[in-house]
Amino acid sequence: MPSYSFTLNGEKVTVEAPADMPLLWVLRDLLHVTGPKYGCGVGVCRACTSHLDGDEIQPCVVKVEDCAGRKVTTIEGLADGDTLHPVQQAWLERDVAQCGFCQPGQIMAAVALLKRTPHPTDADIDGIENVCRCGTYSRIREAIEKAAAEINTATPKITP
Repeated sequence: MPSYSFTLNGEKVTVEAPADMPLLWVLRDLLHVTGPKYGCGVGVCRACTSHLDGDEIQPCVVKVEDCAGRKVTTIEGLADGDTLHPVQQAWLERDVAQCGFCQPGQIMAAVALLKRTPHPTDADIDGIENVCRCGTYSRIREAIEKAAAEINTATPKITP
């Protein structure tokens, strides 16, 4: 069976797996990383949202062979030690989670959005396609807006 090495949440890992095995199964079943959740298996619900080289992906539809030599980040790798990412902190402060199942994917999608769009509009936030069966969308929006304000305050703009 082939081996694939990549960086997972800052640590180099190597796994033996079929080339076409979805990254989600590698993460959950082989590496015991349970933050990304299985919801639909076809990239629609986005409960598994993670990052590959800093970009948002759905690991249920990304093959492990496509991750070789790359950087995979899951919700477990988002905090900096004991310091939560501003999106995680905003999630807690706005009491976003109800059942919590979709929240790791929601947070990872929000982090990706704020990386691409530091000052998101309502339309930008509406563009997040992650499904929340509990319907906490208004609190998700509030948390994203709070995190954006926090990030933008912490990182002053440099004007030419």
